[in-house]
Amino acid sequence: MERLDSKQVYANAWMTVREDAIRRPDGSPGIYGVVDKPHYALVIPLDGERLMLVEQFRYPVGARRWEFPQGTAPDRADLDPAELAVRELREETGLTAGTMTLIGRLDVAPGLTSQGGSVYLATDLTEGAPDREATEQDMRAAWFPRAEFEAGIRDGSIVDAQSIAAYTQLLLHEHHSQ
Repeated sequence: MERLDSKQVYANAWMTVREDAIRRPDGSPGIYGVVDKPHYALVIPLDGERLMLVEQFRYPVGARRWEFPQGTAPDRADLDPAELAVRELREETGLTAGTMTLIGRLDVAPGLTSQGGSVYLATDLTEGAPDREATEQDMRAAWFPRAEFEAGIRDGSIVDAQSIAAYTQLLLHEHHSQ
């Protein structure tokens, strides 16, 4: 597929939207709408058999969601993923990790957005006060035993795709580390 032209049709502090004129392999023309967002970091805080999740209202779906701490740098800045992971963990949960291990990468929704993310495992945790951004003022954090987290996936109370995919990466990381 070849991009013939691209124009930005919308932008804010978190994302841009562009419309690309394309030519398909058979020569036929087309249009692609793409949401561009910066790379994000997702952190799995693990303390023994407990996982820390955060819950916040997610406007696009009109509901509160439990998920692993995750986010991007302000104003679409390009920040080193490891640095971003440390920052997101501290901001959203108040936790500081003695060990932060990269365990995988994820694409958010490759048919819609260019955004990808890095998944980190945070261990050797020290608790502190969160330092949330204004957009996170309704956020809360809580520890979940693994069995409760897995039950939440099964019963549909935990549905964040990035968190579920990251947990699969954690399971594979643990399986291959044994």
